[in-house]
Amino acid sequence: MAQQRNRKIESECRRFQTRWGNEYFFTEVSGKCVCLICQESVGVMKEYNVKRHYETKHQSFKYYTGAERNQKVKQLAAALLAQQQFFRANKAQENSTLASYEVAHLIARHGKPFTEGELIKECLMKVATIICPEKMQDFKNISLSRNTVGRRIEDLSANLKEQVTDKVPTFDFYSIACDDSTDSTDTAQLLIFLRGVDSDFCISEELLEMKSLKSTTTGKYLFEAVSCAIENMNLPWAKLCGITTDGASAMIGEQNGMASMVCNKVCESGGEAVKMHCIIHQEALCAKAIQMDDVMTTVVKTINLIRSRALNHREFRAFLSDIDAEYGDVIYHSNVRWLSRGSALQWFYSLRSEIDQFLKEKNLTLDQLNDPDWLADLAFLVDLTSHLNALNKSLQGKDQLISEMYAHLKSFAVKLRLFERQISDRNAVHFPSLSEIISRFSDSNIPGKIDKYSTKEVQENVQLELIELQCDDSLHSRHQLIPLSEFYKSLNKS
Repeated sequence: MAQQRNRKIESECRRFQTRWGNEYFFTEVSGKCVCLICQESVGVMKEYNVKRHYETKHQSFKYYTGAERNQKVKQLAAALLAQQQFFRANKAQENSTLASYEVAHLIARHGKPFTEGELIKECLMKVATIICPEKMQDFKNISLSRNTVGRRIEDLSANLKEQVTDKVPTFDFYSIACDDSTDSTDTAQLLIFLRGVDSDFCISEELLEMKSLKSTTTGKYLFEAVSCAIENMNLPWAKLCGITTDGASAMIGEQNGMASMVCNKVCESGGEAVKMHCIIHQEALCAKAIQMDDVMTTVVKTINLIRSRALNHREFRAFLSDIDAEYGDVIYHSNVRWLSRGSALQWFYSLRSEIDQFLKEKNLTLDQLNDPDWLADLAFLVDLTSHLNALNKSLQGKDQLISEMYAHLKSFAVKLRLFERQISDRNAVHFPSLSEIISRFSDSNIPGKIDKYSTKEVQENVQLELIELQCDDSLHSRHQLIPLSEFYKSLNKS
């Protein structure tokens, strides 16, 4: 069939003929038959189509004859070639600029110094030398100097602000979320996040402003910073429907709290706003209420003993390297970044034998590392913080509605009741670290309360997933609206 098709193409003269240049002012570009005069291409490379195009659109060129005609063809061909080279050069420059912006975006997202751009370019050049040396010039044209990366990030920031500014007039309602913290220079920073929705229920979420607070962080100064950000973006106060903050008194105080002042301002403008306490912050407060101070105090004290002394730290890392340990170091726990608690505990637990051996070599002892009860508490806290961290991450991210976040919290509350019943029955299936300790010390006692739960007849490996499904209101609604077969298909895509 392929041979017959090729013979048919040849018989119909579907190949470019050199004589078409002088006869019809046509040339071949990337397998297409292109007119030198108007630069249009014919659909099918046949002499009939070429001739028809020339006779219907360019009759005036028939007066060129002989050497004059040949000269005109060469002139038009040279002009077309110069135009193609110009566009190729512009395209290459455009690609180089785009690549520069993409790299700058990655540097900004990962919080790296602007000087990293020069290292990245050096790496790209080495890769290009080996993989695609013919593209070396393209990689050289990518500008990633410190100043260029800084300008690129400023351009990206300005573009994001322009996008938000363009969307603001379309918002029917919007809400803000505020949080303040102190950076490494002890400067208070107020972060203001914006979520707006238009009449088509298209939701936009973006960082509205980051304000540096040079003076005190009272409700008054916080309110002034928020007011400045809202008015600079031309957001109508009357359309502000909610403000979310943490539980600090400067934020939620009834008289002088920033949120109260914002709600009063909205009310004066003819609107109505609701004050809300951040769900993630509430979850973090609950997590801090876990009474396991004896474990955390010992863990933090031991980590500080190793890491705060340079010699101990170097020797410990060398010791872990020599024995090919799972982790190469222990990490600090930070109260500000409280999710680090789970990581610090996990690393400490995994390295407990190595830490015990290292301390003994330093003529130090940590009796808790050989105490079954303390190790059980440590393993329990490791697993529990792992579950808490998973919950915290599920509450974060863009495009989440309050119903989805509430479903995560509801399912976690059910999981806690399941955990309580199982642990009281000495079943630590969802606590792998605790299960390991129990298997080593069969006489360990783990306190708990007996509680019945409807998932006890379900296989243990699917219990947590079943709880999440049961607590997801959106799945309940979908189950009622679509056929069962379609519902199961949708679960595979979720």
